[in-house]
Amino acid sequence: MKIGIVVFPGSNCDHDCRHVFQDVLGQTVAMVWHKDALPAGLDAVVIPGGFSYGDYLRTGAIARFSPVMTGIKEFAAKGGMVLGICNGFQILLEAGLLPGAMLRNRELHFVCRDVFVRVENAATPFTNACVPGQVLRIPIAHAEGSYYTDPVTLAGLQANAQIVFRYCAADGTVGTEANPNGSLDGIAGIRNAEGNVLGMMPHPERCAEALLGNEDGRLIFASMLETMRGKRSELKMAGV
Repeated sequence: MKIGIVVFPGSNCDHDCRHVFQDVLGQTVAMVWHKDALPAGLDAVVIPGGFSYGDYLRTGAIARFSPVMTGIKEFAAKGGMVLGICNGFQILLEAGLLPGAMLRNRELHFVCRDVFVRVENAATPFTNACVPGQVLRIPIAHAEGSYYTDPVTLAGLQANAQIVFRYCAADGTVGTEANPNGSLDGIAGIRNAEGNVLGMMPHPERCAEALLGNEDGRLIFASMLETMRGKRSELKMAGV
């Protein structure tokens, strides 16, 4: 499989994502500079975490105008898998590929620690290696991670199973105490209506190998690879 990882000025998790896909999972990776076009033949695109453009103006607000975003929007419109992690999630929101916005954390502080998230929808291209209700321990590192949207959009997300992850306690209980940033409805990750675009605030690339003492994040990438293989098989059977 060939995965494109986008690099913006200020990205700092791009090589972490490359390491997971290339060195841990043995896949082909193309590092894509924000001013360049997406290369052909990609199976998925990852927009990594960091501080694109120094988070000036608003997180992700400037990155949305980078030339590469035109190609990402076209890629997603054709059904291509797009994963946005932390700042990548913020960029997807600003670019309109996902609904809603990010606010400052409830306590107005940068938060960097492990949290628990509950898998609300295991029937997505990004979570098919999980089971419904499974609890994952994944690190977060953000100052603007409080997801917000209007009541009508929230109702739609809930009704269409677009909420993929919610912050929770170790036993899976969702509530204020388990919510590290004040995110609406405890939301830690959402998908688009079509299901091929996922944004999540936690960093699965930071917990994807045994060397780090936690492999929960690997389930996200394993799910993606299984989906990509399935798509390749379908195309091969169709003679494409």
